[in-house]
Amino acid sequence: MDVARRPTSRAAGPDRLRQRRVLAVVLAANGALLVAEAVGGLAFRSLALLADAAHLLTDVAGLALAALALRLVERPATPRHSFGLQRAEVLAAQANGLLLAGASVWILVEAARRLVHPLEVAGLGLSVVALVGLFVNVASAALIAGARGASLNMRGALLHMAADALGSVGALLAGVLALVSGLDRADPVVSVAIAALVLAAAWRLLRDTTHVLLEGTPRGIDPLAVEEALRSSEGVEGVHHLHLWNLASDVPALSAHVVLSGEVSMHEAQGRGERLKAMLARRFGIVHSTLELECHECGPADASAGHPPVASPGAPGPLPGGVEGNGA
Repeated sequence: MDVARRPTSRAAGPDRLRQRRVLAVVLAANGALLVAEAVGGLAFRSLALLADAAHLLTDVAGLALAALALRLVERPATPRHSFGLQRAEVLAAQANGLLLAGASVWILVEAARRLVHPLEVAGLGLSVVALVGLFVNVASAALIAGARGASLNMRGALLHMAADALGSVGALLAGVLALVSGLDRADPVVSVAIAALVLAAAWRLLRDTTHVLLEGTPRGIDPLAVEEALRSSEGVEGVHHLHLWNLASDVPALSAHVVLSGEVSMHEAQGRGERLKAMLARRFGIVHSTLELECHECGPADASAGHPPVASPGAPGPLPGGVEGNGA
């Protein structure tokens, strides 16, 4: 069995390498910060710091998942996995969403307990640790934002960093209030606000990853515009059975039946198919495309979704073999 070599797309190659390097730097920085915040939270009796440390724990796990996913995405296609393991980055992003949601729920429960029974907070120590955390979080978020592209995997990592930047701001605010006015309840109040924001971000990430896993149309690509672009191309008479989905979150794929006009040879049909694929890659970023070339329009019964056209006896049918896009 021959398995087509997966090509390098706009979202692969050097971008993946840069993403791996950025994740390695961010993972090391957040691992060190995790230790500092956990120790500081226990020493200064701060829920805001412990909440931020909990986020960091999910960050370290999430960043490790994201880095592993990038490794898996780059593995070549095999007879068992003919598209490779590109969905690994979507699964990692979904796992990150679940980690964020779980950490947020824990923070809300603990904050409710401390609102009823507040603990005295060491404001100065809390503020110092929070300030260091804020610097690391903002720097990490900036690095990831510059390398994420359209990847949901990198978006999940960025959400972790943004959530912890918010956590650090909240911890700093709680520390200042405790130091200046002795408001110990400011610590859990700030934690509730942070957890609510993180929970909303986790929901959006879970929604988008589930959309990819359910073979939803790639966000940012209008299927009607794609169909019209194919239909209006030179030598095309009609288009049907068009499907769009994502392999990885930033690697769209397409399959469609394209009816060619006129009497064409196999060689000419192949050339038209290649030009259509080049147009799809150029205009829509679709580098994985499978085009079934036909020499006549199918009837209404044949055009029902999910069913290939069936030619009547003696009538001309699809051109043999179709034309397959890269890796499809």
